Amino acid sequence: MARKESLLLLLDVGPSMHSFLPEVERFCTMLVQKKMIYNKNDEVGVVLFGTDDTNNELTSEVGGYQHVVVLRDSKVVDGDAIEALQKLPRGNFPGDFVRGNSTENADKRILDENDCLLNRFSRGACTKTVYVESPTKLLGALQTRNVSPVTISRGDLELSPKMKIKVWVYKKTSEEMFPKLKKYSDKASPTDRSATHGVKVNVQYIGADSNKVVPPQQRIKGYRYGPQLVPISSAEVEAIKFKPDKSVKLLGFTNATNIMRHYYMKDVYIFIAEPANMKAILAVSALVRAMKEMNMVAILRCVWRQGQANVVVGVLTPNESNAENMPDSFFFNVLPFAEDVRDFRFPSFSKFPSSWQPNEQQQDAADKLVMMLDLAPPGKEEALQADFTPNPVLERFYHFLELKSKNPDAFAPPLDNTLLQITKPDPELLSQNKSVIDEFCKQFELKKNPKINQSSGDEPTRSSEEPEGSVALNTRTVNSVDNDSSAKVDSIGDLTPIQDFEAMMARRDSKKWVDKAIKDMKALIYELVENSYRGDTYEKAVNCLVALRKGCILEHESKQFNELLRRITKFCQEIDLITFCEFLLTKHITLITKTEAIDSDVGDEEALRYLIKTEPALD
Repeated sequence: MARKESLLLLLDVGPSMHSFLPEVERFCTMLVQKKMIYNKNDEVGVVLFGTDDTNNELTSEVGGYQHVVVLRDSKVVDGDAIEALQKLPRGNFPGDFVRGNSTENADKRILDENDCLLNRFSRGACTKTVYVESPTKLLGALQTRNVSPVTISRGDLELSPKMKIKVWVYKKTSEEMFPKLKKYSDKASPTDRSATHGVKVNVQYIGADSNKVVPPQQRIKGYRYGPQLVPISSAEVEAIKFKPDKSVKLLGFTNATNIMRHYYMKDVYIFIAEPANMKAILAVSALVRAMKEMNMVAILRCVWRQGQANVVVGVLTPNESNAENMPDSFFFNVLPFAEDVRDFRFPSFSKFPSSWQPNEQQQDAADKLVMMLDLAPPGKEEALQADFTPNPVLERFYHFLELKSKNPDAFAPPLDNTLLQITKPDPELLSQNKSVIDEFCKQFELKKNPKINQSSGDEPTRSSEEPEGSVALNTRTVNSVDNDSSAKVDSIGDLTPIQDFEAMMARRDSKKWVDKAIKDMKALIYELVENSYRGDTYEKAVNCLVALRKGCILEHESKQFNELLRRITKFCQEIDLITFCEFLLTKHITLITKTEAIDSDVGDEEALRYLIKTEPALD
């Protein structure tokens, strides 16, 4: 059974709050909007104090409680709650925020009493009192949704075969994803209230040779091994899987300085002792404090579930608690294996000539710029704390969803000013330190390089929006690096593949370079698509495809490009990389037609059919 929450909003609408009520209206509206998406069965109630009127049950039953209005009784969240919060009345009677009673002197005694009462509530439950000093922090304090605590694993932390500690493991951080968007069909009648407007997608596999539908029992996956595909059945895949027993084992300890921050992968987990198990609590606490004192971390081997197909190796960091009602715990971060590490080596600045390194004046200007933009200056609250900084992309989406629910033709709204502060530096801070910024700009002057003759064809391509002549950093002590324009490119590298491709295509000392450039670029595109993780290389692969398409048109090699595009689409469908095909559709990349290249045998209609053939049909 799903957990249901009752939320009661107590809002002061008295004179002292009038300047803040627009922000309060917006933030409370966002909070209810999130509940409409994630927790549609939750209840929401609204009570106002400092109002001109009085409307509450306690006034008639026991007396008092003047200028307190129950704007909305606690009931299941709906659109009416959003509308009520968007138009809060402005009252003319002051009131302190706990008692709700009219008062002329909201002195320090009452504020202290309110703080004491809130702290008692906080200690008596799993809650915390949050004081906010900015609209951004208030918005972040309103949690996106309540996530029920679900353990990733429960069992033994095995220090040795004879020493084990009972622990529970939870996720501490996890990326909040967009709400799941479902495919929508407008084919159903608008008057049919029972219509779900759902879309059913049917996928058929057709043999390249027979043009007949291949049933599931006749399909098998193949894995690329060199130039060939090696077929492996699902039974064979299952047989070769590594299925270790569920366990969390200590491998050893190491100094915390040996684990680099960039080794941390994926989400963060928290290890706590089994609740109500005093022996486990004492053992975890002793281990945490010993590791903290010695500046050590533990390396664990983890298999969270029985039959899990992979093993996780990670670092366990001690988390000593300073609160009375919170026990000591550990944070756990997954560490990479050798295959996961991307070791890109770059030359050290110390090896450059002294004329290429910053002088004392430049270093001083840079130091002052960094200090100026300190997010936690002395005597002030830290800005952009992770616990109180909302995701502006998600917040804007929630707002747009609420607008679309009322008006299907609504346009995407601009980013809220409060959210805009998250994405840009503080304008007031910049204006106060204009002299620091000007000094930095003075020390690092920018000027355009002279226009270079492009006849050699070796200059990297530039977007149409980029001004002529690249902008280069030029100071009294920084000089540009001399490039040997006569150097010949004979292979396509991973760093600048498009520039390498265009340089090879421009070579005229032999026809082989055009063929080699096309061959190498095709291989690179295949590699980028096949080795992508959640589409992280799709953009680069598509940029390479665009460059290859342009080059094949110029060199009358359209058949090679068309063959590649057909093969890569089929390849993605076979290995369940439909997302890349969908990404291609958004970029409108299709076959080279006769109108674009005389050597092509593809008509405009065929290219259009290819562009839309992977889109699912609506019922």
